[in-house]
Amino acid sequence: MPFEITLPVRPKILVITLRRLGDVLLTTPLIRSLRRARPDATVDVLVFKGTAGILGGNPDISNVVTMSERPTLAETLQLLSRLTKRYDLAVSTQSGDRPTFYALVAGRMHAGITADVTFSDRIKARILHRGVQANERIHRVEQTLRLADAIAIPRVPELVCPGAAPRAIADGDYAVVHASPMFAYKEWTRDGWRALAAHLATRGLAVIAIGGPDEAERKYCDDVWRGITPVHQFEWAELTTLLKGARLYIGPDTSVTHLAAAAGCRTVALFGPTDPRLWGPWPVGGLPTPWDASGSIQNRGNVWLVQNPLPCMPCQLEGCERNIMSRSVCLDELSPKIVLRAVDQALA
Repeated sequence: MPFEITLPVRPKILVITLRRLGDVLLTTPLIRSLRRARPDATVDVLVFKGTAGILGGNPDISNVVTMSERPTLAETLQLLSRLTKRYDLAVSTQSGDRPTFYALVAGRMHAGITADVTFSDRIKARILHRGVQANERIHRVEQTLRLADAIAIPRVPELVCPGAAPRAIADGDYAVVHASPMFAYKEWTRDGWRALAAHLATRGLAVIAIGGPDEAERKYCDDVWRGITPVHQFEWAELTTLLKGARLYIGPDTSVTHLAAAAGCRTVALFGPTDPRLWGPWPVGGLPTPWDASGSIQNRGNVWLVQNPLPCMPCQLEGCERNIMSRSVCLDELSPKIVLRAVDQALA
């Protein structure tokens, strides 16, 4: 029998999500569900230091607690001292040992995603007061919202953007283009991006190219946009404002693409090996009809998802050579004509 989850007045709740930027953004519907169910609660979130920015200004969060991806022993002891039984409820959004451990340590009551692969998995499932079985065939947002079901609170399937900047970032009709994912196996081609820019110009849209601070990313962007447009870097709040004012956003499978969809921007997402059934952008208003595994152009709400549907897709592998710096044939051979057709549909 599962344990009953009972919380006091003004409970303290901790949500644990030790993953990459996009994954952290995809947990915000669960955080919003907790906030709406218990407006009197303190809702804290534990994340890696490099991902805290995407939660900045989130009105549902009381405090963001950060940790290093590879903490020293002293850092770990300090974090444990800060967390141990300080929360009435701790929720782990992953089945891994580390996030589950922190949920068990931090919460007087605890819930989490559980697996059934190893002996350790089965032990964790028995210890947690509420467990939700990991399911590799459903969307990440759906997976985390099942935690809301498990602790008997209503779902609120809304992604929540970082707080917007107080001023406009750009004027006029413009499209935001983010050409540079973190890993090479998610990259489209230089010629494809340049053809896209030319097409956007014929539609009367200025191109605002964005990129991040990573050196390899900057080199890739400089090569793509040389002679066309400068590449801009923005803080998360500025990026939220920029996307809310854009006519269109185009980008690969990245956290920024998820943010564009959440901001309500018409979003054209270029997907390669990644399975959209699990990781496709979450449109405003939710995803009542799941993404298909593959197709040339799919549309859900304010998102158009573009693929080159080869028989091997979606393989969920890190490129054709199985490493993050290898290329993906499905993206290298993705025709600009298909992308431009999706752009025209989104602008129609």
